[in-house]
Amino acid sequence: MDFSPSSKNALKWAMENVVRKGDHLILITIRPEAHYEKGEMQLWEVTGSPFIPLSDLSDPAVMKKYGVKQHDPEIVDIVAAGAKQKEVQVLMKIYWGDPREKLCEAIDAIPLTCIIVGNRGLGKLKRAIMGSVSNYVVNNASCPVTVVKHHHD
Repeated sequence: MDFSPSSKNALKWAMENVVRKGDHLILITIRPEAHYEKGEMQLWEVTGSPFIPLSDLSDPAVMKKYGVKQHDPEIVDIVAAGAKQKEVQVLMKIYWGDPREKLCEAIDAIPLTCIIVGNRGLGKLKRAIMGSVSNYVVNNASCPVTVVKHHHD
């Protein structure tokens, strides 16, 4: 969950097609690597943050503590409505580093039974230069992966 249009699209798709009553929905956010000098952030850089409950996702102070900027408040609304309707427990976990590697590490560390990722729809050239997170996860994850394509309007 990077709060981009493609991750928002993947979240909507997951809520409509995969999440069932009683499930746990874990939103994984990957922040760029940073060098923290002291305190909790230094510990979390290796293991990821503690699980953050849904009730804290809309609290700017909590999100700032973890270095997460919410760009789209509708995402929290989508998750909250889905959680209430389907009786799902929603948690967020934040990792720092390369999104490709950290998503694959999270699958085993949490552990996850499946992962759903968005696809930005990079062209062949950009994908070759930048690398595709979804492509890497599909080829390296230890659980089933669903890629939800982002269609530009």
